[in-house]
Amino acid sequence: MPLSDNEQKILLEIEKHLHESDPHLSKVGEATIYRQVMGSVRWNVLGFLVGLGLMVGTLQIHFMLAFGGFLVMLLSALALERNLRLMGRAGVNQVTSAFRAANPNIRRQRGGDSPRDGEQSVDED
Repeated sequence: MPLSDNEQKILLEIEKHLHESDPHLSKVGEATIYRQVMGSVRWNVLGFLVGLGLMVGTLQIHFMLAFGGFLVMLLSALALERNLRLMGRAGVNQVTSAFRAANPNIRRQRGGDSPRDGEQSVDED
């Protein structure tokens, strides 16, 4: 439910007063609460890719080295899953919306009237 014009005006006045009274506190809201988890997610993805490279690169040398790469991939994937569960759907949506806002040229183009994958069009007769 969107805010009315009067409510938006009151909210802006409250934010302005907060910024004037305590500038440090007003900057706390600018950083996402999921920043630490996103750092872990980045490290997990990097670990997964390193494990994949290790597995593929050492498969011809010895199978135990490739198995070590597989274990790195597995542990990274499990940690990634755990961190994404910690973030929850709201956190993932917040991160993706922040990413889309920061990178407007990377948006995926969709057809306007065409049905999405797996959906059937309904004919109105």
